[in-house]
Amino acid sequence: MKLSVTTVEILIRLLAAVLISGLIGYDREQKNHPAGIRTHILVCVGACVIAMIQQEIGFQALAFAKAQPQFAGVIRADEARLIAQVVSGIGFLGAGTIVVTHRAVTGLTTAASLWATAGLGLAVGMGYYRIAGLSALVVLAVLALLKKVIRVHPAFKRVEIQYTDKAATRALIQTYFAEKKIKIERVSFKAAWVDDEEIYTNVYTIELPHDLSYAQLVDDLSAADQMRQVRLINV
Repeated sequence: MKLSVTTVEILIRLLAAVLISGLIGYDREQKNHPAGIRTHILVCVGACVIAMIQQEIGFQALAFAKAQPQFAGVIRADEARLIAQVVSGIGFLGAGTIVVTHRAVTGLTTAASLWATAGLGLAVGMGYYRIAGLSALVVLAVLALLKKVIRVHPAFKRVEIQYTDKAATRALIQTYFAEKKIKIERVSFKAAWVDDEEIYTNVYTIELPHDLSYAQLVDDLSAADQMRQVRLINV
């Protein structure tokens, strides 16, 4: 029975944690969520490191008990103590991705993905590669595929549009939304002076028809000369 984790095993576990969490973080970053690749990787690697530390503590306790049998009855090494702190402690990071407004709560999926990523890091750190690998596939499938298969609620997203010519641009946007049958849930407006130029900003919460993608919407609206920026923002 081995009583330590080898350097090669440590490197393999850390690389596995980076790979698994990087895939999940890539999905979140592609969808413009606040926690992207780096955040997910750091969460997973951190959890992996803590799991390996906990495992080493257990190994040291066993080695000491083997070398000093007279103290075997008083040595305690709780394998779950540090791991439990990761599971509860990751909540503060996930809470930072949740945004509550008067009509919606956003960021819950990203918070859940961070929590799941921490769990994957713990599995990798403890050397449970099958659990980590299969679980990562399930998490990726839920994030990337489930929403396309099951559409229970309208997929509302927020689009921020910055422009200069107020009257013409607002008319252009309204015409485009009407032609494309885009449903507007709510909208907010603001204006600010930037470099001696008045910039208007509209934030629309919208739902697109099935035959129109958000990438196409951004591309279409960005073509107008008076547009300064068109982008999706976190929902």
